Amino acid sequence: MLSKMDGMSQLLSSIEARLASLPIALAVVLPCGQRAGPVDARVVLHFQNMAALASLAAGQIGALGTAIVEGQIGVEGRMRDVMAAAASLLQADPVRGTSGWWVQAMARMRSMAAHTLVRDARQVQFHYDISDDFYGLWLDPRRVYSCAYFREAQMTLAQAQEAKLDHICRKLGLRPGERLLDIGAGWGALLLWAAEHYGVTATGITLSHNQHRHVQQLIAGRGLQGRVEMQLLDYRQLSAQQPFDKIASVGMFEHVGQAMLPGYFEAVRRLLRPGGMALIHGITAGGVDNTQVGAGMGEFIDRYIFPGGELMHVSRVLHDMGQSGLEMVDTENLRPHYARTLWHWSDALEAQLPEAGRILQQHLDAEGAAKVLRAYRLYLAGCAMGFERGWVALHQMLCIHPDGQVRGDEPLPGAQSGYAFHRGYMYS
Repeated sequence: MLSKMDGMSQLLSSIEARLASLPIALAVVLPCGQRAGPVDARVVLHFQNMAALASLAAGQIGALGTAIVEGQIGVEGRMRDVMAAAASLLQADPVRGTSGWWVQAMARMRSMAAHTLVRDARQVQFHYDISDDFYGLWLDPRRVYSCAYFREAQMTLAQAQEAKLDHICRKLGLRPGERLLDIGAGWGALLLWAAEHYGVTATGITLSHNQHRHVQQLIAGRGLQGRVEMQLLDYRQLSAQQPFDKIASVGMFEHVGQAMLPGYFEAVRRLLRPGGMALIHGITAGGVDNTQVGAGMGEFIDRYIFPGGELMHVSRVLHDMGQSGLEMVDTENLRPHYARTLWHWSDALEAQLPEAGRILQQHLDAEGAAKVLRAYRLYLAGCAMGFERGWVALHQMLCIHPDGQVRGDEPLPGAQSGYAFHRGYMYS
């Protein structure tokens, strides 16, 4: 039987061997002050206790992240280097899932329990109602909190976000006088862009009190009353008395849950007039069967960032979309664009850490503010790494509500919608 000292010695030997094999120089400092790893390490982890060492040896990135947020591990180094080191510690494919019926059944039961009206509202507010000023530090001036579209390589983040807003409006073929619904409208960037540049009447819904208040102020400040409105409302509670011509839903279905996804698309179909088009933009799983990234990273996101969030492979999303009676007519994967977007956000936050801490302390006690800041530093950089490596993806899916009119005129008989059935109009 090994003594406690022998066990510690073996653990340290295992960690030193692991550090020596990494492509990026990583060192660890133990609670006693002993250091393992290269002298010129680009990343140094300071362990306040020994418990997290086993997670390091096992490549449990999520557990290491939790220990960092909780102040049990201190971190030295650039976040890009920290993420490169984290990726090299993994010992298994983080998108490997299982298709066993029992696993799927249990996941569905958890999803159903997690996505009631009350719980969804609390989960959205947990994330988005931290502080508008905190998000304003690292988002673009329009506060677009979703994947940008770097149409040209030299674009700034602000330019790429405007390009994304326009990309969505072009795909939807927005025309003056049309009625647009934005499900999960965020801080209102798409609503305002569509109203001011395409002449539509725009309605947005959100569950975030902060976002609702912010957009109301923007509407009043720009004199858009009567043309733009923002409602504090769940998509399941929205009336379809007058269906919309076009619908956008950006960064929303990640919060819906796999059990509720069929109902979500049924709601989109119900709210969309026959012949209308909807643009669904959201994060999808890199693996076919997993609902979150492995090695504990999904649990970390659920605990500190997006409680109740679930990932689904694009094939599952398109399946449920089709089951609802919507027809997918165009799908585009913007995964590399989101990696670049997230590195912009991460770099912006890293450049303003003292100010970020000050802002958070206006809403939280000192310990709570420090935890939130550590969590977001890991979240932004970790997600950037995940999109770079294909663990997660970002799809824009354009769909129509067929109107049943099988038109016989050339050149596109049977269109059944306003979609031109070619991509040229999106880019011209």
